[in-house]
Amino acid sequence: MTQPKYRVLLGLAGSIIGLSTIFFHFVEGWGWVDAYFFTVVTISTVGYGNFVPVTVLGKLGTTVLIFLGIGVVAVALNLFGSELVSARMAKLERRAKKTKKPDSSQTQ
Repeated sequence: MTQPKYRVLLGLAGSIIGLSTIFFHFVEGWGWVDAYFFTVVTISTVGYGNFVPVTVLGKLGTTVLIFLGIGVVAVALNLFGSELVSARMAKLERRAKKTKKPDSSQTQ
């Protein structure tokens, strides 16, 4: 997790969550936990519906959060998924090299 791309992604996700929490706390008048909860539920696309922005600014902010938040989550899933698949493939290749028997046509 020391690679710059992971730090950038984590920082971006943390910034989106933090700034959105602050935004909804002040714009919609929600408590800190409720604003955070709404942000996470919105980004994760769960959308329970128990909190709904009622101000015009809150609705506009929610649309921005949806596009940015889901975009960051999609990039994170893609990055981490690719890393997992690459690591698994490398492990399988190492295992295959260990169990590979010498070719009898090369020995005399």
